Amino acid sequence: MFDNIDLNNLDLNKIMGDMQQKAKEIQEQSELKTYSSKSGGGMVEAKVNGNMQLIDLNIDDELLDDKDSLSILLISAINEALLMADTDKKNSALGMLGGINPFENL
Repeated sequence: MFDNIDLNNLDLNKIMGDMQQKAKEIQEQSELKTYSSKSGGGMVEAKVNGNMQLIDLNIDDELLDDKDSLSILLISAINEALLMADTDKKNSALGMLGGINPFENL
């Protein structure tokens, strides 16, 4: 499978440097992204950033008297927004690995 590849010509420092640079770029892009999720037909909306931090929360006034429903809808909206951010971060990391070909210049 690797019969025609001279592994001595691989510059591992360059490959690792490229990977670190791409990881830094992904982190910077991730910090700028926001993910929003609604629950209860839009009665609760949660927004998180790419650092997995809750940055905004909107609650319909009608829910303020129903603590149990409010709790359920908050948990649902926040968890969904965090899942969206996590999934995007993982997909970006996989894309980064797919874009590096250490055998490209051989």
